[in-house]
Amino acid sequence: NLKDVQDDSRYKFVHGDIADEALVDSLLKEKIDYLVNFAAESHVDRSIGNPADFIQTDIFGAYVLLEASRKHGVKRFLQISTDEVYGSIESGAFVEQDRLMPSNPYSASKAGADRLCYSYWATYNLPVLITRASNNYGPYQYPEKFVPVFITNALENKNLPLYGDGLNIRDWLYVTDHCRALEVVLEKGKLGEVYNVGGGSEKQNIEVARGILEKLELSESLIQLVKDRPGHDRRYSLNFDKLKTLGWVPLHDYKKGLNDTINWYKCNDWWWKKIKSGDHYKDYYDQHYNKR
Repeated sequence: NLKDVQDDSRYKFVHGDIADEALVDSLLKEKIDYLVNFAAESHVDRSIGNPADFIQTDIFGAYVLLEASRKHGVKRFLQISTDEVYGSIESGAFVEQDRLMPSNPYSASKAGADRLCYSYWATYNLPVLITRASNNYGPYQYPEKFVPVFITNALENKNLPLYGDGLNIRDWLYVTDHCRALEVVLEKGKLGEVYNVGGGSEKQNIEVARGILEKLELSESLIQLVKDRPGHDRRYSLNFDKLKTLGWVPLHDYKKGLNDTINWYKCNDWWWKKIKSGDHYKDYYDQHYNKR
């Protein structure tokens, strides 16, 4: 994933755990200006089966980063949260001031980290910024996630396991649009503030599945409805007018973005096939789809 930058003199990779206080402290001694916390346990299905990992990484790990940042004078701390902290919404779209109503252990752990970060701004004046983004899609997404599991299954002529009736609605944000938004917030955002990052492309899950199959010229008979997961939010939607005031808008058209993503997985089976052939992935897939 990091081949593009591995030879850049500005780049350094350290293999570690954000909950490792000694390691994080040693890294922050290097006078880091900006800290962006991408690190998280992020898969809802896994959080339902094992919440402890999510509490440890998403909440305690965020605490470790915040404490080290406070100690060593980080100039800006950007916490990447998620639209899932708001819970489900029947109509309209969430704004940043809406209450948080997470409905699964993953989103609850992210909400905890989100509010912990804000508390460090309010209590210690740590220069914190928070973003809450909608569902990402694009290259290099781990093939447990919705879009890549459907694309790679379709490429292998396997069923596409769709939860419930397939009518759950998500807003889709192309990954590079998300990265551009993070850069804008990091540079221009008002400290202590939250910014929603939406894609403006709400789709029913079954629409996404059909779009993948259409692009690959495969039959919709590959769609397999499976037992819904507990606490499955019906609809997410974000109002991102606040971020627009900083000069950001999503640039990727959903259909083109999805086609580009499909083409990437078609051309890079060397990347995802080795992941899907591993025991870690097989155990997950069997537990969450084959046994439903």
